[in-house]
Amino acid sequence: MPADETLDAISGHFRIFQLRKGHRFSTDDVLTAWYGTSWAPSASRVLDLGSGIGSVGMIAAWRLQGAQFVTIEAQDESVVLARKSAAYNGLADRYDIRCADFRAADALRADERFDLVLGSPPYFPLGTGVEGDHPQKIACRFELRGDISDYARVAQEHLEHGGLFACVFPEDQRERLERAASDASLAVVRRRPVLFREGEAPLVGLFALMRASDLPEAMRERTWVEPPLVIRTAGGNVHPEYAAIKLSVGFPP
Repeated sequence: MPADETLDAISGHFRIFQLRKGHRFSTDDVLTAWYGTSWAPSASRVLDLGSGIGSVGMIAAWRLQGAQFVTIEAQDESVVLARKSAAYNGLADRYDIRCADFRAADALRADERFDLVLGSPPYFPLGTGVEGDHPQKIACRFELRGDISDYARVAQEHLEHGGLFACVFPEDQRERLERAASDASLAVVRRRPVLFREGEAPLVGLFALMRASDLPEAMRERTWVEPPLVIRTAGGNVHPEYAAIKLSVGFPP
C-alpha cells in the first residue's frame, strides 16, 4: 500500500483506493449513484461521465450486480486508482475504464448506448472559489473540462431509448441545469432537493432526466418535485431516511 493512498470501504464488501490528500469520495457521489440506480433499477449498461476515482460507478456496480460499465475520466492519476479498485473488487470483467476527456469525439463510439448515464460534475466556474491544494481536487470541483451542458449533451447522445441520466447539481444553479437540459433536448422528469442539515436551505439537488422524444408529449414539460432529502437532523445526527439510503447502497447507517 503506497504511503500516499488509502483503501476504504465503499459499498458492502467493495473497497476503493483514494489519495490521502487528493480527491476523496463524497455524499454527492453516494447520492448520485443511489438516485440513478433507484430510478433505473434494471439498467444493464451504465456510463459514468467524468468518473474520477470511480466512486459513483463502484456504488452503482454494487447495486446493479449484472450491469456492464463504461467510465470516462481525463485525469491519469484518478484512472490508475479506479483501475486498481476495479481489479481489487473483482470487477475487471464488468468494467471498461477509459482515460479520456468525455467531450472528445473518440471517447465513445457513435453507436454506444446506455440504459443509465451517471454524472457528479464539477459545478464551480473557475475563479468563483478557493480551488484547493491538489490538482485532482481542483478538477473535481471546478469546471476545467466543460460543464453541465457538456454532461447533458453527451448523455443525450448515448442514452438508450427510455434511458435515464441522473446527476447532482447545486440548487441555486438549477437554472443552468434546466437550460442545459433544454439545449440537449432532455426533460427533467423528477428532482429532489437535498438539505445537508434539517432546517437549512437545500444546497444541491438530485435530477433524473430523459430524452424528451422518448416521453409522451404531456410529460416533456413536467417535473415531479420530490420532498426534500435531509442528510442530518437539526441535532447533527444522521437523518433516519438517509440512514436507510446508506444501508441500501451497502454503507453502515
